Amino acid sequence: MTCILGIDPGSRVTGFGVIEWVRQKAYFRECGCIRLTAEALPERLQEIFLGITEVITRQAPDVLAIEQVFMSHNANSALKLGQARGVAIVAGVLRGLSIAEYDPTQIKQAITGQGHADKTQVQHMIKVLLNLSDTPQADAADALAVALCHAHTTRYTQRLQGIRFNLK
Repeated sequence: MTCILGIDPGSRVTGFGVIEWVRQKAYFRECGCIRLTAEALPERLQEIFLGITEVITRQAPDVLAIEQVFMSHNANSALKLGQARGVAIVAGVLRGLSIAEYDPTQIKQAITGQGHADKTQVQHMIKVLLNLSDTPQADAADALAVALCHAHTTRYTQRLQGIRFNLK
């Protein structure tokens, strides 16, 4: 069993999702959003750090999987997103978690089968894949998608390593 914490970082809303991966099957544990209330960036970063630390304390994950920064039209927004990612990663590292990073295209490909799916497609597939009764909020669904992407990528990598070792 592996507990995976997925993070969809944001400078205003940071989504989180926790799944349990048991015998190649995902089970939903928790998801939600850390809605940042502070106006100044340093205080928002502190809110992200404290929120992620609280989730880690409550769920005791084995790994933190996080979405990589993509370059947008606004460099300032990309910098703030990078800082939000940074404090989430530090929260995990300080608690001894291994960190895995995935780009948005990889995540969408793993969940929907196409790398340029929109948010509603991701939300729908998360609801189906995790057998949820309600559709999670978009940022929480994105975080669950990151966690599922990590589970599937790890499984695939392990299978490839097994094939490689069996060939020798």
